[in-house]
Amino acid sequence: MSKYEPLWQAIGGRTEDSFTLTYAEIEQILGFPIDHAFLTFKKELPAYGYEVGNISMKAHTVAFKRCV
Repeated sequence: MSKYEPLWQAIGGRTEDSFTLTYAEIEQILGFPIDHAFLTFKKELPAYGYEVGNISMKAHTVAFKRCV
């Protein structure tokens, strides 16, 4: 099981076509801050119906959108 599994499950349970989470919200779901490994693990997310959109280092947000 991936260390990001709790995040993917939380995202997979959403109904919006797109949404944005802050790093703080992601940390609250995971119990640890995201790091550069997130870029490697994000390829697991489409199995839950979403994909990672824009990652803003400045605003500390990650956008997610439903897979087409």
